[in-house]
This record gives sequence, structure tokens and C-alpha cells, in this order.
Amino acid sequence: MTVLHTLAHAKLNLTLDVVGKRPDGYHNLTMVMQEISLGDEITLTLGTKEPWKVISGSQEIPSDDSNLAVKAAKLFFSETGIDPDGLTVEIQKHTPVCAGMGGGSADGAGVLRLLYEHYGQPISREALFRIAENTGSDVPFALFGGTALAREKGQVLSRIPSMPDCDILICKPPFPVSTPALFRAIDSEVIERRPDTKAMLAALEQGSIEEVAKALYNVFEPVVAREHEEIHEIKSVMCCQGALAACMTGSGPTVFGIFTDHQAAEAAYQTLKTKYSDTYLVKPV
Repeated sequence: MTVLHTLAHAKLNLTLDVVGKRPDGYHNLTMVMQEISLGDEITLTLGTKEPWKVISGSQEIPSDDSNLAVKAAKLFFSETGIDPDGLTVEIQKHTPVCAGMGGGSADGAGVLRLLYEHYGQPISREALFRIAENTGSDVPFALFGGTALAREKGQVLSRIPSMPDCDILICKPPFPVSTPALFRAIDSEVIERRPDTKAMLAALEQGSIEEVAKALYNVFEPVVAREHEEIHEIKSVMCCQGALAACMTGSGPTVFGIFTDHQAAEAAYQTLKTKYSDTYLVKPV
């Protein structure tokens, strides 16, 4: 048997704009995406000579093909024609589930990365990214990593300057958000404010965390916040305790704040952690 390990990093959306609906029913998006230090621990065991299985400590993680780690592995082995002779995927979950942070997508990308390197890069990188795209919308970025401009369904990726060093406070309130319902809501209304993607790209080019903070925006946030006042409350705590700015990521409900004062970030972390168990202090990667 062969055992492989990786850390599957979560992501945040520094900007998120919905720019139109596609003929295939999906939406075209423009997003500035950032990999962060929080992530799930993935262990693959190859050659178990047993039926495939998923091991995790969370009942929220599916063990069938809807698990993106399993889906990614199946697509990889189908594309390459390799037989692993049994596979076990173990996921130690640290990224909150259904948080708008791409945790499941990161797991899928982590599996692809491990298999691609272990088997000596048996296919082209273009083929690998096609597998990622077929696995899930955020999987290509999770495979790409770092800081990127993502367009179309999220699969068209461009490398951009890294986010400047800072502390990022993350807080996920305990309610779910339906992504399909959120897109339906967006489709039925006029988007009154959109992120200034050019300003965000310029801020990253300048290496100015203050300008990055000014350019944070997510078109989904007002829609979610209309139904859930906690979004505003969490942002208020972060900003009152020293965050340069705060914003919701992805389809929510997770909120993140950017800090340049580590002590202020720690204090805000302690304040929010008393109420919200899914609170984390992380760094950009």
C-alpha cells in the first residue's frame, strides 16, 4: 500500500461579481480569489485491495460520489486508465462545511494534486484542469491556488500579484445558504452595486493591504444579509475591533475581516469565538 498526504487549503473571495447567465444554465462570474492557510488534511491510501471508501469524523461529509474528493479520483483514474487496486480517502475536516470557502472543492483538488504527482504526471496539465472543471466549479482554482482572477464559471484563471501579508479573521454563523436560491434571487433583481475588480487588481499590484480592504465586495452579500442580520452584526464586531474592512465570501454565510494589527485580530477572534464556534484566525497563502 502507498499512503499520500496533503493539506487542502480553503479560499476566500476578495471580490465576487455575477455578470450574466449562460446558455448552459450556469452563470458567468468575475472573482478575485485568495487561498488561505486554513484547510482539510487529506490522506489517500492506494492499493488497499478493498472497495473504495471515505473516512471522516463528520456526518456532514458524504461518502458516495457526491464527495468531490471521490469524484475527482474517479475522473482521474478514468482519464488515465490507471487502476489503484483499492482506494481509501481520509478527510480530517477543518474548513467549515457549506461556508462559501470551497472546502469540498479543495479536497477534490488535493486528491488530483496527489495522484498527478504520485503517478508521474501521466496526463497534461490541461487535461488535469479539465478533470478539475468536471469535478466542480471551484476545483480549478483550488488546484491553481495562490491569488487569482477567475472568470466565466470560475475555470478561466489568471495569476495575479499575491495578497499582502495580514491577519484574516473568519467567522461562519450557524445557518445554511442555498446557492441555487441565491442565484435565482440575483437573477430576479437589479444589482445596484458591483465590485471594482480593476481597483482590486491595482491594489494587489501596488501591494497595498489598505487598498485591498477598500475594494472588498461580494454581490451576494446584500441578498444574504436581507434575510440574516447576523452578517451585519459580525462585520460590525470585526470593524469596531480594528478590521480595515469585512466582507462575506462566496455564497456565504462566512464573513471575513482583514487586520494589520495582530493584537486587534486576536481580540476580535476571542470576542466572536465565544458566540460562533466556526471562528478562525488565518493568513493568506
